[in-house]
Amino acid sequence: MATIEKGGSRWLIAAMGTVLMLCLGTVYAWSFFQGLLVREMHSVYGWSNAQVAWIFSLAILFLGATAAWAGAQLPRRNPRTVAMMGGALFAVGYGVAAAAFALKSLLLLYVGYGVIGGIGLGLAYVTPVATVSKWFPDRKGLSTGMVVMGFGLGALFMSKVLAPVLLSWTGKDLVSVFLLLGGIFLVLGLVSAWFMKNPPAGWQPKATVRAAAKGSCAEDSPDLTVWRSVFSGRFALMWLVFFFNITAGISIISFQSPLFQDLWKRVSPDLAPAVLAGLGATLVAVSSLFNGAGRFLWGTVSDRIGRAQTFRVMLVLTGNPWVFAVLVCWVLLCYGGGFGTMPSFICDVFGTRLMSGVYGAVLTAWAVAGVVGPQIFAAFQDRLPPADASRWSFLVAGAFAVVGLVLSFLLSNKPMVLAGGKATVKAAPPAAKPAAAPARRARLAAKATTTPGKGSAKTGRKP
Repeated sequence: MATIEKGGSRWLIAAMGTVLMLCLGTVYAWSFFQGLLVREMHSVYGWSNAQVAWIFSLAILFLGATAAWAGAQLPRRNPRTVAMMGGALFAVGYGVAAAAFALKSLLLLYVGYGVIGGIGLGLAYVTPVATVSKWFPDRKGLSTGMVVMGFGLGALFMSKVLAPVLLSWTGKDLVSVFLLLGGIFLVLGLVSAWFMKNPPAGWQPKATVRAAAKGSCAEDSPDLTVWRSVFSGRFALMWLVFFFNITAGISIISFQSPLFQDLWKRVSPDLAPAVLAGLGATLVAVSSLFNGAGRFLWGTVSDRIGRAQTFRVMLVLTGNPWVFAVLVCWVLLCYGGGFGTMPSFICDVFGTRLMSGVYGAVLTAWAVAGVVGPQIFAAFQDRLPPADASRWSFLVAGAFAVVGLVLSFLLSNKPMVLAGGKATVKAAPPAAKPAAAPARRARLAAKATTTPGKGSAKTGRKP
């Protein structure tokens, strides 16, 4: 069996995957720019909440759709090539967005940041998740949770570091800001993507045997295909639970900054726009910590208690906060956990061989949720007073969480196999009779050789 040393440093690959995800996750800070465009710069561009929200929705829509295609292609393509292509397109999206701001063209912004950037997101997102899971068959939840944690922390990186510094330096010139962001992400994205590679054939980490009872993926069913898996009832249920979990969280992500600013403006009408923007950025930053921590935390927890059980716990927590900021943090803690748990869940149910294809397909739930959730919130923002918009937004998010919770009780951790031409749940193996402990076996053997009347060595008598 090959060793870790012959396969390369898997922790370095995981770390570089996290860096790549950190760049991609800056898309989650879009609410920072949402408030800037609709409020401070409304006289310049004249765009509504719904119009600006479509930029983010398109980016997530094309992320999910492209990830489904990329996941099916990864088994046949070099992950480094796919990741570097995604990183480059993501950076190009920022460049086209800069041109859109210069021309004041909403359509070009849709094409640049939404379509081109979204395609780059999809290519680059699925690659490190699928690749790192192959390097960590013994720690699936922890490793994939670590990688997607980077995506969750991207909003912190953008809202408290990159965006404020660049906006201050350029005098809030969005053309220059987006050009500089594109250059930064091009360098970081290409460098980190270069480290993406699959382990050698037959490679296994030393810890796999020790952790096999809890940490390894399901055995691959040779006749089970991605197509049959995706059209199975098990996959449909996983897709729905993922969709409701994502919708509950992504709705908050897309509008948390302007909603928070509206509430502060209602409480303190004299607050300056710069102060309100700072408060919104702070909430984005703090909630992104919970989003990132949730991906790592719940991914690790799922290794202990099971994937289906983890989804149930997360969806229960999503509906129980009391105040706005705490609610946002709790929602995103559990929202991020869905992304930390789902890669391992796919691996448990469908096996390592089909992981990238099936995981890419389940990310289409993200694509649909990225349109549904933000557009509902945008409608509330454009049509209701701030207090009512905030209240109704969280009621809708809570409703999505409750539906997801109900469906999660139908989920199962059991692997899928092909039986009679149909994908079905693999039957549990018969329970093996527990072997006697070594010390007990030694005592029994010693007793058998010293008991009189049993042909023992001590008496020499035959039975």
